[in-house]
Amino acid sequence: MRYKAVIHIDLEDELIFNLGLSNITNTLEALEGKELELILLVTGPGVALLAGDQMYIFMEKLRQIKAAGVRIQICDRALKLFDIPEEELFEGCEIIPAGVVGLIELQADGFAYIKP
Repeated sequence: MRYKAVIHIDLEDELIFNLGLSNITNTLEALEGKELELILLVTGPGVALLAGDQMYIFMEKLRQIKAAGVRIQICDRALKLFDIPEEELFEGCEIIPAGVVGLIELQADGFAYIKP
């Protein structure tokens, strides 16, 4: 079986973001050795958590999940709305045109939707 899930963060809430990162870490541990594809998708006000000073709180966990193969996608529309330049983002993030469209595509592709 191939496991696929998207973890969606859309609020600038450190508790929820940390819970989402813990969901990812727990999934990686529980399914170690299994075929797994995880995406952390950040939209809306949540994009602020991956930029500037706020990002440093989560830096170690972000590096760990990235090293484990988790893709981090960020909504370009939200970046523009909240005036966050790409160069301030956590390194290795994928910018997608619209987070909502990304969710639709991922779910159509069989990804489970996880909302911490």
